[in-house]
Amino acid sequence: MRKVEVRPYDPRWQALFAAEAELLRQVFQDNLIQIHHIGSTVVRDIGRVDETNEQMRSLGYLPKGEFGLPGRRYFAKGGDERTHHVHVYEQGHPAIRRHLAFRDYLRAHPDCARLYGELKEQLAERFPYDAASYVAGKHELACSLEQKALAWKARGAN
Repeated sequence: MRKVEVRPYDPRWQALFAAEAELLRQVFQDNLIQIHHIGSTVVRDIGRVDETNEQMRSLGYLPKGEFGLPGRRYFAKGGDERTHHVHVYEQGHPAIRRHLAFRDYLRAHPDCARLYGELKEQLAERFPYDAASYVAGKHELACSLEQKALAWKARGAN
């Protein structure tokens, strides 16, 4: 059973992301449009992603298909000690805009990021082996922040 853990920011994550992104570029090749750290991987044709499942397995990822979200392909690496997860969407999918707006909003609003981080830490401590309760516990705040993020982006924030 995977333990819910919230870890403090680690400056090494950027280099780890860059190395993993290079591996993903080799897998998705000409189908790839962009890879975002803490966001989405964007491809031209979501159907072609299913053809990469064996390559993703060779990198240690478990292909999980849509995994509850239509139009997405989800891959997790590391099993119960997950180190990476990849959300793949076809260009134009609305989740891309939401994920990136949320990420950018938290980067630009450290008080909101701190509030969200503190809630996640409390929930991880309260529900260490109950991912569903952890997710449910942060849902209301995450939705509120997402709405603020989308409005912020709509006003032209970068």
